[in-house]
Amino acid sequence: MNKQLRVLFIGTYVPKECGIATFTSDLLNSVSGENNDVHCEVIALSDPSETYNYPEEVVFQIQRDKLEDYYLAADYINQSDADIVCLQHEFGLFGGNAGDYVFALLSGINKPVITTMHTVIREPELEYRVSTEQLIKYSEKLVVMSRAAVDMLKNGYNVPEDKIEIIFHGVPDYPFNDCSKYKKMLNLKGSPLVLTFGLLSQNKGIESVLEALPEVVSQYPDLVYLVLGATHPMVKKTQGEVYRQYLKNKVSELGLENNVVFHDKFVEKEELCNYILASDIYVSPYLSKEQIVSGALTYAMGMGKAIVSTPYWYAQEMLADNCGLLVDFGDTDGFKNSLLYLIENPDECDSMRKKAYDFGRKMTWKNVCKEYNTVFSKALKHYNTYPRVQNRFNFLPNQLPEVKLDHLKLLTDDVGIIQHTNLGVPARHYGYSTDDVGRALVALTQLTDSQKKAEEFRKLITTYMSLIEHAQTDTGHFHNFMSYKREFLDEKGSEDTLGRAIYGLGHVVSCPYLSKNIRTLAHTLISKSRPEMENLGSPRAKAYAICGLYEILRAGVDADEFESVFKLRKDVVKPLDTLVDVDRDNFESIFISHADSLVDLYEANHKENWNWFEPTVTYSNAKLSESLLRAYNYTKDKTYREIGLTTLDFLTETQWKGDFFDMVGNKGWYSYKGEKPIFDQQPIEAGYLTQAYVSAYEIVHESKYLELAKYSFEYFLGRNRLQAVMYDHSTGAVFDGLTSNGMNYNQGAESVICFLMALSSLNEHINEDFSTLLQSKVSDGLVTEL
Repeated sequence: MNKQLRVLFIGTYVPKECGIATFTSDLLNSVSGENNDVHCEVIALSDPSETYNYPEEVVFQIQRDKLEDYYLAADYINQSDADIVCLQHEFGLFGGNAGDYVFALLSGINKPVITTMHTVIREPELEYRVSTEQLIKYSEKLVVMSRAAVDMLKNGYNVPEDKIEIIFHGVPDYPFNDCSKYKKMLNLKGSPLVLTFGLLSQNKGIESVLEALPEVVSQYPDLVYLVLGATHPMVKKTQGEVYRQYLKNKVSELGLENNVVFHDKFVEKEELCNYILASDIYVSPYLSKEQIVSGALTYAMGMGKAIVSTPYWYAQEMLADNCGLLVDFGDTDGFKNSLLYLIENPDECDSMRKKAYDFGRKMTWKNVCKEYNTVFSKALKHYNTYPRVQNRFNFLPNQLPEVKLDHLKLLTDDVGIIQHTNLGVPARHYGYSTDDVGRALVALTQLTDSQKKAEEFRKLITTYMSLIEHAQTDTGHFHNFMSYKREFLDEKGSEDTLGRAIYGLGHVVSCPYLSKNIRTLAHTLISKSRPEMENLGSPRAKAYAICGLYEILRAGVDADEFESVFKLRKDVVKPLDTLVDVDRDNFESIFISHADSLVDLYEANHKENWNWFEPTVTYSNAKLSESLLRAYNYTKDKTYREIGLTTLDFLTETQWKGDFFDMVGNKGWYSYKGEKPIFDQQPIEAGYLTQAYVSAYEIVHESKYLELAKYSFEYFLGRNRLQAVMYDHSTGAVFDGLTSNGMNYNQGAESVICFLMALSSLNEHINEDFSTLLQSKVSDGLVTEL
C-alpha cells in the first residue's frame, strides 16, 4: 500500500478575502480531492487586526508582521509529518523588507519546498532582487503560470530551466453556455453585460473603460458595465474609499448612472462564477504591464468570455491566437472600438469565446492538480535522492578562537567595567556592576594558567578586586550598581550579586599564579560575607556561591601560606592559627547546605517531562546544574550528580534543536506546560551551558557532553536560530543577544565575560575527542545525520 503523501500549504487562506487565499483553497481542494493518497494541511498568514474562523485544515497561523511566528512555523513543520511544503509567494504576503520574514521560516525547515510565484519582477529594486534570489535558493521547484515568467527567471535570475515548472492558474470546469440563464438567476440586466471583477484598487484602470462608454451606450443604451468587488483591504485601510468615490464621480460626470453598476462586496467563488457566466464581455483594463498572472483573466477565459484587455505580460501570452482583444494602456478609443467590434460582430465574438474556452480546458483545476502532484513527486524523489545537509553549521573542531581581551580592556577603566555599550562604544551613564566584576574575575583566573599570564592580567584583576572590595558593605553583602560618578546606587545588591561576588572571589583564592596578597584579600572578603551567605534564598545565588566555595574547598587552603599576610592586617580578629581551618569548616557547611536546598527544590518541582528546579526555566539556568555537579565533585554524593546531570539533560532537551541551540528567551520565560519563548535570547545562557557541559564531561567522561559543550560554545559563532555570528574576531566583543528583529548590536560586559568563561572552560579539553566529533553522525542522538 502506498504511503499517503502529506502536503503542507503556506499562504493566505479562506475566509480571508484575497485572491491568493482563494487560490490556495482551490489548489488544496483539487489536490486532495483528486487523489485520496494525498493529505493536505495549511499554515495561514494573517494580519494582526484579522480574526478568522479557519477551517480544520488550517493547523498553524502566522501573523504577517510577527517575525517570531515564522520561526515557530519552521519548528512546527520540522516536527510535523509533512512530506513537502507548497509555498504561495507574493512579496506583500509576508512581513519584513520585500517580504524577507519568510526566509526565517524557509532557512530553518528540512522539507522540500515547492514555491508558486504569483509575482516575478523583470527589473527589481535591490531588496526585491535579493528576496527573489533567496526564494530561488530555498525552493526545490519554482512554479510559474506563464512562459514570460520562465524567461524572466532564466534570463534575469539565472535559474536553471529544470528548476522551473509552468502550471497554469486553475479555473472551475463549467460547460460552454449562453448568458441568459445566469442573468436571470442573478436578476441582472445588460445587453450586453460587460464585467470587471476583483478587489478594487487604483491599478485596475477602470476609469479608462468609463471614459470609453459614452459613445458605446449612445448606440447601445441597454449596455451595463458591472464593476464587481470590494475595495482591497490594504487599500481601504490606508486610503479608504477614495478610488471608488473617484469612479462614482466620473460616472456622474459622464452621465452613465443608468449604465454603470458597482457591487461593493467580496463574493465567494460560486457566486463569482455565476456573475462571470452571466456576463457577455469581460474587460481587464490593468494599468501596469508587469502583471505576470491574473486569476480574473484566467477565470474569464476558462468560462468562455469575450475579453478586452490591456497588454500586460500575462494577457499578451494568454490572449494570443485570437483568444481576446488587446488595447493599449489607458487607450479610451481602443476600449470603445473593441467593445463596439464585439457587439457588432457576434460571429467573430462567439469564435473568440470558443477559442478562449478551449484553451481554458488546460487550466481546469482537475488538470492543474495533476501537474502539481507530478511536481510534488519529482521534487520529493530528487530531494530524497540528493538529501540536503541538514547540519547547516560547519566548524572545524580544533578552531576555537584565540583569547582576545581587547573589548574587555576597552570597557575597563581605573574603576571597573562599564556595564553596557551603545553599538560597541562604552555607555558611561550605565556605570559599573559588581555582577560583571565577579564574573570577570572567574574568566580571568580561568585563563591564568601561568605566571606570565598572571602578570599579563595583573592590572585587570587588581582593578576588579579593588572595586569588589569597595563594594562590600559592613554586613558582608555587596553593592551592585555604581554610577560613573563613583556613587553606589543601591543599599545593597540582590542575592545574586552576593553569589556572583563569591563566585569570582573563590576563583581568585584558588588561582595559584596570583600573588598571596590578592588571594588573601579575596579570602578575607569571602569570610566577611559568611553570615550573608548562610541566609541566601535565591537558587541562583546559592549556585554561584557553591561554585565559588568549591574553588576554595577543592584547592585546599594552606594556613602557613597566608599567615604572614594575616599578621599585617589589623582587622583580622580571629587567631591566626585557626582562621583558615574555621573558615574551611564554615564554608563546607554552607556549601553542603546550599547544595541540599537545591536538591529539595528539585524534588518539590520536578514532575513527568519537567526535570527542573522550578516551575519556570528563566535565566542563568545551567549554573544551577553545574553547581550540583561541583558539589558532587567535592562530596561524592551521588544524589548531587544524578540531579545535576538530569537537569542538564533537561536543558538539552529543551534547547537543542538537532544542529543548534535555541536558548529559552527572556520574553516571557518557559513555564511548565507553557510555550517556550524564542526571543530575546541572551549569550549568557550559551556561556553557562558550555561550562556545565564541560563539568559533566569531567565527571562522567561521556563524549556527548564534550560535543554539546562545543556546540553550545559555537552558539556565539553562528550555531543559533538566526545563524548570526555574535563574536567579533577582530575585537573580542560579543553582541548582546538575538531578538525577533535580529541581532542586538550592543556589546556589553556580560556578553564578552560569559564568552571568555566558556572559551577558557572548553580550551582545557581542546585536544580531547575533538578530532572525531564531526565524523560521529548520530552517536548520541545529537546531530542530524549528514
